[in-house]
Amino acid sequence: MKYFLLLLILFPICMQGQTDFEKAETLFQQQKFVLAKPLFEKFLTQNPNHLKAIEYLGDINGSFKNWDKSIFYYEKLKDLKPNQANYFYKYGGALGMKAKESNKFVALSLVGDMKSAFEKAILLNPKHIEARWALIEFYLILPGIVGGSEKKANHYAEELSKISPVDGYLAKGKIAEHFNRYKEAEKQYSFAFKIGKSATSYQKLVDLYNNKLRQPEKAMLLKKEYEKQS
Repeated sequence: MKYFLLLLILFPICMQGQTDFEKAETLFQQQKFVLAKPLFEKFLTQNPNHLKAIEYLGDINGSFKNWDKSIFYYEKLKDLKPNQANYFYKYGGALGMKAKESNKFVALSLVGDMKSAFEKAILLNPKHIEARWALIEFYLILPGIVGGSEKKANHYAEELSKISPVDGYLAKGKIAEHFNRYKEAEKQYSFAFKIGKSATSYQKLVDLYNNKLRQPEKAMLLKKEYEKQS
C-alpha cells in the first residue's frame, strides 16, 4: 500500500520533468491515447518533421478509426523517409481500413494506392511478412473483375513460405479455407501447428474443426495436445 501511494506521489513529479514528447510517449505506452494526442500535436507544431511523433499520431488516429487523419500522417511519413518499409505498410493498412468501411466507389478508388504501398514495403524490405499477408488479404477480398486473384494470393503465400514456414502454411490454409477447400485448409493448418505449436495455428485449426468441418472431437483432441505442450 505504501509503495502504491509513493507511485501516486512520484508519478506527477516525473511527468513534470519530461518534455511534451516524453509525456505523450509515456501516455501512449499506457494506451491513454486521448491524453497523448494533444501533446503530440503541440510538439509537432514546433517539430513538424519529427518522425516518431508523426507515427504516433497516425497510430492514435487509427485506434480512433479516424482513417483520413491516419492516412495523412502515414503519407507524410513515407514522403519524409521514402526508404522506410514500415511507413508504406502502415499507409497501405490505413487505406485498406478506410476502403473496408467506405462504399464500393470510394473503396475502388483506393485499391491502386493500397496495392502500391504494400508492394513498395516489400521492395524496401524483402522479408516484410506483414505486407505479404496484407496482399494475400487484398487479392482474396477483391473481386476478380477489379484484380482479385487466387493465383496472386498463392504467389505471396509461397514467398512467405521461404521467409517463415509457419506463416507460409497459415497463408495457404487461409487461401484454401477462403475457397471452401476445408480438407486442404486442415492439412496446411496442421503443418503450421506441427512445426510451430503457436496459439495462432492452434486457433485456426480449432475454428476449422468446430465451424467448418463440424468435427468437434478433433477440436477436443487438439485442445488436449495443445494444453499438454503449453
